[in-house]
Amino acid sequence: MSTVLQHTALITAASAVWYAVAVTVAAVTAVAARSDARRRDAREVLKVLVRRSR
Repeated sequence: MSTVLQHTALITAASAVWYAVAVTVAAVTAVAARSDARRRDAREVLKVLVRRSR
């Protein structure tokens, strides 16, 4: 059972890192993209990734 928990923790940590990378890339693109369309699209992606519950 210990091995299963270790693998679960590893998968959870890897998922958190990939999520953080995705948010960071979208945020940088939203700020630094040359075209207005790309900045707008990146902001839409950020809205989806960082959706807040009310």
